[in-house]
Amino acid sequence: MSTNRRNFIKGGALASASLLCLPAMGVTDNKKHIYKLPYKNTYVKNSFVAENEYRRLPSNQLEPPSFADAKNILPSPFWKGNDVAIEMYWKAWEIGIGNVLKPQPDSGFVASYLDTAYNGNIFMWDSAFITLFARYGDRLFPFQKTLDNFYALQHLDGFICREIKASGDDCFHRYDPVSTGPNIIPWSELEYYNQFGDRERINMIFPALAAYSRWLRLNRTWRDGSYWSSGWGTGMDNQPRVPKGYSMIYSHGHMVWLDACLQQLMVDKILLKFGFILERWQEIEDIEDEISVLENYIKEKLWDDKSGFLYDRFADGSLSDLKSIGAYWALLADVLDKDQLNKLVAHLSDVDTFNRKYPVPSLSADHEKYQEDGRYWQGGIWAPANYMLIKGLQKNNYNDLAFDIAKRHHQQILEVYKNTNTFWEYYAPESANPGLMARPDFVGWTGLVPIAVLIESIFGIQADFQNKSIHWNINLTEEHGIDKYPYGVNGSISFKCVQRDSPVSEPNIEVTSNVAFKLNVSWSGGNKEVEIQKGTTKI
Repeated sequence: MSTNRRNFIKGGALASASLLCLPAMGVTDNKKHIYKLPYKNTYVKNSFVAENEYRRLPSNQLEPPSFADAKNILPSPFWKGNDVAIEMYWKAWEIGIGNVLKPQPDSGFVASYLDTAYNGNIFMWDSAFITLFARYGDRLFPFQKTLDNFYALQHLDGFICREIKASGDDCFHRYDPVSTGPNIIPWSELEYYNQFGDRERINMIFPALAAYSRWLRLNRTWRDGSYWSSGWGTGMDNQPRVPKGYSMIYSHGHMVWLDACLQQLMVDKILLKFGFILERWQEIEDIEDEISVLENYIKEKLWDDKSGFLYDRFADGSLSDLKSIGAYWALLADVLDKDQLNKLVAHLSDVDTFNRKYPVPSLSADHEKYQEDGRYWQGGIWAPANYMLIKGLQKNNYNDLAFDIAKRHHQQILEVYKNTNTFWEYYAPESANPGLMARPDFVGWTGLVPIAVLIESIFGIQADFQNKSIHWNINLTEEHGIDKYPYGVNGSISFKCVQRDSPVSEPNIEVTSNVAFKLNVSWSGGNKEVEIQKGTTKI
């Protein structure tokens, strides 16, 4: 039945708005498959979905890569005196590569993919974070195509399920409060574009992303334009956010959900960026109206100036008092003014809230439900949440704090790795231990720390291919660098910084590249801009 169901959803002739009152009966779509409808068809077609080419692609059964080939192709970091950190980097790739799967026959999946490493299903937000580190392995294997499977199984109205079985079946009905989210896939695609400048991919994914965003606006908002979700819908399953009487996992609680609003605002701005790149921004001008609505709502209705924090809003108009790491999506959404940002960021240095032994707990330590063992999202340290936070701090020029949190977070994962030789789903906030009942070998999104956090936030190397530049924020004093750094279609770059006396000492660096680009170098004592040409440049 699952194959027929997918073919019905992907069909065009019968799955139209004219069939809204079709009774439960056998029907045939334009692919000659019979489907027994269990309920009336309520699909209203989204015009962008008709452009979604992934729904028509054949399955690409690409063989998983071999880790034996990895060291010859993948970026190769070095960090004097930190051999175990480099070992951990390669171990993450080894586990991750071992989790690459080929699509099952008739699943509707169109690409081999990096598995979530949870229960055999693929998850929307896990996959978005996984591809945020896996993009560095694009020369070894097209890991970004993991996301293509979500685009391929998009419904006619734009809906994409947040969890999909390997068989291709959605885990939830689209109108279930836990059926979808968080909407962060466009962020992963933007970072991929910044690394490789793949305009053709932007052209391919744009219709699917625009359709999904529109579905969310039509089906996940209250009448004032604010967004709702659920524990599962936000991915932060058991945070005690809803009022008494509602399920913290399954119910929207008649609340405005802060992180859902912030994520949609972030995505709206990314979609506009894609629209300008493709010269299709006129088709999504309505997003500009939503951006204005959400920015005003967040600042006026969800911000509390006295505590300097953002909160969920209850049905009676009052604000929650729960401080969640989800509030820090504001750093990527560009919604708060500088004074508000300073207040929000100050909590990260407060030992009573988020500055615990290991940063950053998902729930502030002053909440009654905070647990020293993490207890999932009741204080647990999560690689994806920390990655979001670190990237947001960097975007807003809180670079010293971003580096401090990145290095401390990396150190915790390293300490646990030394003791267990693997990675975990999440970690405890008060000890160098995995979180309670956390899954091992979780690469999975925990690959973010030994790979992406190391490259981008500890080494400080970040690509901006659209502007033909790379930013290198040098914080370490030890000799460090990376070989075979991927940039653009064919770019391969080696970066090396020799040992320094102190963080304020001007770095001596060497760059070897097969492409030209602009290098922006910064350190505690200054900054400079250098035009890098093909060959070796010493600075």
